Amino acid sequence: MPVAALLSFRLGGTDGVSVVAATWATALAGMGFDVVTVAGEGPVDRIVPGLELGATNATDAAALRAALTDADLVVVENLLTIPMNLAASRVAAEILRGRAALLHHHDPAWQRDEWRHATELPPDDPAWRHVTINRRTESDFAHRGLRAVTIYNGFDVDPPPGQRNATRAALGVEAGERLFAHPVRAIPRKNIPAAVALCEALDATYWLMGPAEDGYGEELATVLARARCRVIHQRGPGSMADAYAAADAVVFPSTWEGFGNPPLEAAIHRRPAAVGHYAVAEELRTFGFEWFDPEDPAALGAFLDQPDAALLEHNHRLVREQFSFEHMAACLAAVLDEAGWLP
Repeated sequence: MPVAALLSFRLGGTDGVSVVAATWATALAGMGFDVVTVAGEGPVDRIVPGLELGATNATDAAALRAALTDADLVVVENLLTIPMNLAASRVAAEILRGRAALLHHHDPAWQRDEWRHATELPPDDPAWRHVTINRRTESDFAHRGLRAVTIYNGFDVDPPPGQRNATRAALGVEAGERLFAHPVRAIPRKNIPAAVALCEALDATYWLMGPAEDGYGEELATVLARARCRVIHQRGPGSMADAYAAADAVVFPSTWEGFGNPPLEAAIHRRPAAVGHYAVAEELRTFGFEWFDPEDPAALGAFLDQPDAALLEHNHRLVREQFSFEHMAACLAAVLDEAGWLP
């Protein structure tokens, strides 16, 4: 059985890259690959020292080469896209020269102010293929002389129903209490102050589900301490299906995302979502999604007072038609087939 290695800084976590990589792993396994995961950190099959985010030690090139030696295909998840560990990116690019590699790009450096100075990523090689997660990035690649195709993230559109009452009880949320879920890691671009402001305006409890990262802990503590609404900051007692079932709405006022899964997950679970106007959200809105503006609490409040099932069904249908796991897997198979990499 051919081996496909998924390679990144970290895998197996709750960050967006890890979540999407897991869906690709499932798709690749369904195509007949034996899938192995390789990263600097996380619950992966093969750990390579020096690949991790913020590594202080040099990447062990021999260990990386050994970890990939049996791979017929290497899928690189953002490690050759964003300069969060340039030394690791340089080592990986050199090792992969001339090999069958699919570079899966989530958020290239030029799309983030803090990384605009880094111009050496992404690298290119005639043996490689590039896949982006949105058409805006595909267009950016074309302007830089790189050919890429877009494969949107894919979702399980028929998840098991979540446990609303049990989850709310475990969180200490009363029957008539409005609960707004923010299913993200706590980092600056998630715009937590705007999420809190929306909850304050609608007398809702703010449920932040992810931990503080990227040095945001102190600022987060200040924001939450000043909140004029009830705050719950914990992962949650059950599954993500339980979390969406427990919530009355999903807040997602991000200022930047490479994609942003929660608005589509909200649609799958038939929950209204207040979504920021970051660039890729505007691209997704062209499919016809009906999301609320985080800066217009009255509109979301009116919906919650008089819910419109048709709006929720409309959003659910769009996800089913355009963003299902099956649709994503078929697009990935087409890229691999064109390259001659299918088993």
